[in-house]
Parts: sequence; structure tokens; C-alpha cells
Amino acid sequence: MNTGPRRVALVTGAAKRVGAQIARSLHAAGYDLALHYRHSRSEMDALCADLNAARADSAHAIRAELADVGTLPRIVEDCIARFGRLDALVNNASTFYATPVGGVTPAQWDDLFASNTRAPFFLAQAAAPHLKSVQGAIVNIVDIYAERPLSGHPVYCMAKAALAMMTLALARELAPDVRVNGVAPGAVLWPESGKAYADQAELVARTPLQRAGTPEDVATAVLFLLRDAKFTTGQILRVDGGRAVV
Repeated sequence: MNTGPRRVALVTGAAKRVGAQIARSLHAAGYDLALHYRHSRSEMDALCADLNAARADSAHAIRAELADVGTLPRIVEDCIARFGRLDALVNNASTFYATPVGGVTPAQWDDLFASNTRAPFFLAQAAAPHLKSVQGAIVNIVDIYAERPLSGHPVYCMAKAALAMMTLALARELAPDVRVNGVAPGAVLWPESGKAYADQAELVARTPLQRAGTPEDVATAVLFLLRDAKFTTGQILRVDGGRAVV
């Protein structure tokens, strides 16, 4: 039986939706968790209460604005202060909304790149020394639209494409001590804002597995890449029901 210290994962955007399911799946697999959130305080309080009830002192909430680059090292420092180590970083937090060409503003550009590209990079940079010391891993939540642009969303797609390249670049830069991979979901949860997705039935019909994905599908892939895929780095795993082959 392993009596050593438990592995620790830092998950951004973890209060609800896919991020919360990633947190629950990692926790069930034995990870202690530093869970970042921005505005969703009530959801985060409920999640931490559930996780800490299941295993005492195993979940710690960290509130931060990812657009503020100066706060990003503090997130990692807070995790280390609480748990003493960091084995995994999951860059899940994301901003998504339409930016039709002709009306895009610099503020929209900065906002979408801040959460989808800049914050994941500087969090990875701050986390790297701690991850190297334990042969840890990073998983970035990318998007299938990093490869095939979504109409009306050019800036979001470009930001996710940059995150995909960052995944490959960091896999090379941080090897051999840190593995870096990505998960690219397809239709998993319909956005709370941004695209209306009136074509939900059409999207599912174009998916070979004939269903929308679930947060559990994404979380399972994240856990696999963090825990089990010991000889895998620089890969982006599509969790899209097969849409990429159609």
C-alpha cells in the first residue's frame, strides 16, 4: 500500500461544468486538489465541501483573475503553501464568445487570448520547477475548433490554436521531466453564452458516435493523460465522438 504523500493537482476554472467534473474525477483517483475559480464562489464552496467531506483537507479553493498575469505565480505559490507539492496542472479555464470579423475590438482579442493562451503559459512556467521535481504533467484543455475554425469565432479559435501549439512547444521544452498533453473536446456541454447552438441536433447527427459528449468523457481523458500515459507527451487527444474523421 502506498503510504507516501498524495499527488496534488491544480485545476483552473474548476467551480462548475467540465472543470468541476475534472476535479471530482481526479479526487476520486486519489489526488488532493488546488481548485481555481474567479466568480463562482457558491459553486466552489459546495464542491470543496463535498470533496473535503469525502476526504478531509483534500481540496483547497483559490480565487484569482487569470487575466492579471501578476497573480498567476501566486496561484502556484498558494498551492505549494497548502500542500507542499504539485504533480499536475490542468489548464481548463476558458472564455468563449463570438467575434465576427468587422466588429472585433482589441479588448476582445486581449480577453480571449488572456484566458485561453496567456494564462495557461504563465501558469505552466510558474509550475514547471515544482512539476519537474516530481516528474509531473500538464494537460491543456484545447478545442477541436483549434484545427477547424468555428464560424463567427475567429479570435477564440486562434487563441485555442495557440494553446495547441503551446502544448507541443512545452512538451519539448520541459522534457524529459514534465509531460505536456492536451484534450480537445467536441460538443460536450453547450456554452452558457456565446453561440446559441440552435443546430445541436445537426451536430450530434454529424458525430459518428451519435451523441454529445459529457464532462465525464473529458475528465476520463484528463486522468488518463496525467496518471496513466507515462510514455506520452506532445499529444492532443480529441474527445469528439469521431467528428474529426467525418
